[in-house]
Parts: sequence; structure tokens; C-alpha cells
Amino acid sequence: MKKEKVSLFDRALFSKIMAFAKPYQGYYYLVMVSAILLSAFSTLTPYLLKVAVDDYITPRLYEGLLVFILIMLGTLLLEVIFQYVFVYFANWLGQMIVKDLRATLFNKLIHFKMAYFDTSAVGRLVTRAVNDIETIASIFSQGLFMIIADFLKMGLVIFVMLYMNWKLSLIVFSVLPVILYATRVFQKSMKKAFEEVRKEIANLNTFVQERISGMKIVQLFGREDIEQNTFDAINNRHKKAWLKTVWFNSIFFPVAEISTSVTIGLLVWYGGFNTLNGGSISLGTLFLFIQLSQMLFRPLRQIADKFNTLQMGMVAADRVFKIIATESKIVDNGNVQLNELEGKIDIENLRFSYLPGEEVLKGISLNVKPGETVAIVGATGAGKSTLINLITRFYEFEQGDIKIDGTSIRDYPLNFLRNHVALVMQDVFLFADSIFNNITLYNPSLSKENVIDAAKAIGVHKFIQSLPGGYDYNVQERGVMLSAGQRQLIAFLRAYMANPTILVLDEATSSIDTFSEELIQKATDRITKDKTSIVIAHRLATIKKADRIIVMDQGEIVEMGSHEDLLQKEGGAYQKLHQLQFSQETLV
Repeated sequence: MKKEKVSLFDRALFSKIMAFAKPYQGYYYLVMVSAILLSAFSTLTPYLLKVAVDDYITPRLYEGLLVFILIMLGTLLLEVIFQYVFVYFANWLGQMIVKDLRATLFNKLIHFKMAYFDTSAVGRLVTRAVNDIETIASIFSQGLFMIIADFLKMGLVIFVMLYMNWKLSLIVFSVLPVILYATRVFQKSMKKAFEEVRKEIANLNTFVQERISGMKIVQLFGREDIEQNTFDAINNRHKKAWLKTVWFNSIFFPVAEISTSVTIGLLVWYGGFNTLNGGSISLGTLFLFIQLSQMLFRPLRQIADKFNTLQMGMVAADRVFKIIATESKIVDNGNVQLNELEGKIDIENLRFSYLPGEEVLKGISLNVKPGETVAIVGATGAGKSTLINLITRFYEFEQGDIKIDGTSIRDYPLNFLRNHVALVMQDVFLFADSIFNNITLYNPSLSKENVIDAAKAIGVHKFIQSLPGGYDYNVQERGVMLSAGQRQLIAFLRAYMANPTILVLDEATSSIDTFSEELIQKATDRITKDKTSIVIAHRLATIKKADRIIVMDQGEIVEMGSHEDLLQKEGGAYQKLHQLQFSQETLV
């Protein structure tokens, strides 16, 4: 897998992130100002202690000491206040930005072509929309602002040190290269380790999501042990990646602590002897340098970790913005909107391929009259479902045209087109919600009374009422609480409620029980009445009543006619399909 390399200060990428901060510009400046004031007050506190020791405690001038202590307390209180403002609003800003960014990403995802999802793992997309987005928040809460505040503090500390005593400053600075070198090595090592961690998290998400979705296959073929072993291997790689970060931390921080202790020891050694020998270094100055050295080294110990947090955020942002920058949207430039459609469909020399050079539809031409029911049959891979995908504009055809009422479907706005075309698929998808919400899809114009009337009209009301809670029954994820036939009935009702001009049934009556088939047949007769209907079916018994039957083979129309006419064609494709299916049913 190709490694993701993102510069820590990728200006173009950082500009994209900061574009989401524009609505909160005032809070951004508030955080920056609080960082500056926090640096000033945190540096002022040890300096005031130095003054207290040298000017009041050492000469035993207790007059005014109480007032000075109150001044110190006030300074400390201001430091606490600005610390609160800085931490709270840095985190608040990060969460507001990722909220908007997540909404932008989701909006992008729901408008992608189906072709995009054909080649993108769901687990990885979930990782981008959840884990990676949250990691971007750390750029503001733990990365960028913290680093800026630390650099401001360190710069001010160095200035105060040099101003107070350059000799003591040199002692502190002599240890500084060791910390800087260790920090740099730590930063590089942690960057590689965290990249590996992110990769393994994505692998885990993808693997778990796919296995949970395909749990029936896992258990049916007895693959539990095999999948467990595969999961253990991925999980072990994830553990090793995290342990690398732990190992680097366990080495770096003791080195940093030892360096700090050595610095304090050198300061005490040099400053102590200087003070005892009547030198120019006061006791307060010595205390000041001990505190300032800790204030200088503490950010350095943590800054590597913060740089890695920033790096992780930038890597995550790069992944997210790559999705946002992806152009995989159905072109929606149509501006033709009619008051109502008749439902006349004209397919003209239609050609399409999922992969370059592998044509699935090879110049299909077909005319469907308003209110006509047309059935399409053929072997698997003949191009039946592909034709439906093009009519609903899930995919874009390459040559030819599809017209509805004489107008190309590309000239209709996408929402207008899909509002007039209802699709009932073989594999019905239901959300983990109530039956009512799965039927209306939260359309506020549809009341429960409307749904009940529609259910009665197509004959599924009794079935829904028999469920616990009736229309409020929660079908759980993907509708697992219902049988395949019951899910089909819900899909039929959902399509009926949409009141489409064109109805498409894609294998909608396959793999269901006899009782459900009777209900579905009744529902089919009801919802196809006076509507242009395209029915794709394997079971030829369900399409005898169709006005016309289209037989497809390898992307072409090979036969067309009524059920009776096609059966009379000796050696015809439809007759062969019928004989094959009839003989199989007889054997059963």
C-alpha cells in the first residue's frame, strides 16, 4: 500500500482547513490573544517570585510583602483564566470546524455516483467520516494552538533569561541541543508509527464492517475460525503499531527528564557557589532560572508529541479533502420540469460499459408506451439491471439516449426525474427504524393515515398490523426482523406512496414464500395500474400478464413480443428459457 506523505506545514492543505474556520474568525483571534496573554502571565509569575525573594524575603523586609503576594495571586488568577479561555475555545473551535467538515463530507458522499461506491470500501469511508474527521479536531485542540502557545512561551522565557543573566542562560542552553536532537528523532519515529497506526485502524474497520455485514456467509460456510485468525493477524499488527508509539515514548521522556534534572543540577552548582562566594547571582535569580529552565524544557518534551498530533491531523485532513475533491457526481444541469409526465420511454441506441473496453449494453433501442407494462428477461449478465441503473441515472450512459416524454433524462433535474421513477429492488434495504419511517422516509407531507390508506389499497395493512407495534415496529438494521417477502411488501408500499409515473420492479418477486408472493402479486397489480412499468424477472410465471416481454442476451435485445407470441417461436430464446424453467419446476 502506498504511504501517505503529507508535509507538516502543507500550506495548501492548511488553507483548506482554515477556510472552515472563517465563520468562527472571532473565536480564532480570541484563542490567539489568550495564548499570547497566557505566555506573558505564566512567565511573569516566576519573575515575581524572584522579586519577592530578593527584595522582600532575603533582606527580611516584610513590609509590603503581603501586598506583593496578593499581586502574585492576582497574576496567577489571570493565568488560570486565560488558560481556561485558551483550552476551552481551542477545543470548541476544533469541534465546530469538524462539525462543518463532516457535514460537507457527508453531503459529498450522498451525491456520489454508484460507480464510486463500487470501488470504495465502506469501512474506509466510515473511517474517513468518523475517525479521521475527529483527528482533524486535534489540530486545533492539541496541535496548532498548543504549539503556538509553547513557542511564544519559550521565546519569552529565553528573552527573560538572557536579560537577567547570560551566564546562567548559557548553562541552560548547553543542555538544549540534547533535548532538541532527542525531540527531532522522537518526532520522526512517532510520525512513522502513527501513520502505521492509522493504516491498521482503517484495515480493522474495513474487515469488521464487511464480516458483520456478511455474517450469514461466514457462519454458513463455517469460516468462523478462518475469519478469527485473519482478524487476529490484523489486530496483532494494530497492537504492534501502537506498541511502537509506546516504546518511543518510554525512551524519549526519561531522556528529557534526565536532561532537565542535569540542567537544574548545573544551575544549583554554578549559581549556588556564586551566591556563597558573594557573586552577582542572587538567590531569587537562581530560583527564577530553575523555574524558567523547566518552563523551557517542559514544552520541548511535549512539543514532539504535539507535532505528531498535528501531523496526524494533517494526514487525516489530506484523506478527507481527497474525498471532498473527488469529482464523481452525476451532472445535474437539467432545467426541464413539467407539471406531470405521461411516462413514454424511448431508448435510442444505448451503449454502456462499467469498465473500459467491456461493453455491457450494445446499442439497445426500445420504446415503451405510457401505461404499458414491459417485462425484461434474460440470463444473468444480460444487461437487464444495467438498463434500470441508467434509467434512474445511477450511472451515466456513454452513447445513445434515454428519453421520457420526448425529453432526454439528462435535461430533467435529477430530483424531478427520480421523483417520477420508483424502484423496487430484489435486495430491499430498510433502515434501523420504524416501518412508518421506512415507508415515508421522513417526508413531512405523508401522514400515518395516508400510509394506512395506501397499505389497505394494495393489501398489506393486515400484515403490518400483525407485527408488534404495527407501523411503529422497529425493523432493526437492514430490516433483519422481517423476512425477505415482508421487506418486499414494505418496499412496494414505499414505491406506491411515492406515486410515480414510471415504476421499475427489479427481480422484486424472486426468492419469496408463496403467501408473500400472493400479497406481492396483488400489490403489483395495484401499483402498476395506469403506470408505465418495467418488470425484470427470472420467474417467467410472474410476467405472463405483461403487455410485452423483452428478451435480452449479452447486452442486446434478441426477442420482443407477448408471452403467447414468444412461446410460439420455435427455437426462440424465450421458449428455451420457459422450457428450462418449467422442467426445473416440474422436477421440484
